[in-house]
Amino acid sequence: MSEPIRFHYDVDGENFTSAGEASVAVKKKLRQLGYPPDVIRKVSIAMYEGEINMVIHANGGAADVEVYDDRIVIILADHGPGIPNVELAMQEGYSTARDNIRALGFGAGMGLPNMKKYTDDMKIDTEVGVGTTITMTVDL
Repeated sequence: MSEPIRFHYDVDGENFTSAGEASVAVKKKLRQLGYPPDVIRKVSIAMYEGEINMVIHANGGAADVEVYDDRIVIILADHGPGIPNVELAMQEGYSTARDNIRALGFGAGMGLPNMKKYTDDMKIDTEVGVGTTITMTVDL
């Protein structure tokens, strides 16, 4: 394939029940395209964690997936508050989630670490007061 297959999803920041819909849709499409279960699992987990972070911290955003011959690229972009300290945010267990979010079972501080764990490359472009774009790659 010379041109990548592209999928775009809007992530609703007002609705926890819809969080994860994009990752479920991508999982289904990758399965239909015949990708191996381990690749689908990595993409699904990384994308789900990112979606949840966008709902918890940034009032939603956009999720784009590009499927190439040799890799799958996930781009998650929001216009939230940005990440003031990326190094701190990457530590397992660190969270800025509010108590009401934690009461729902979210905000355990594993989102960014899991996104990194389940991808082959992850770049975080963030600016406080502007937003964050995370680009993750899963190699095929």
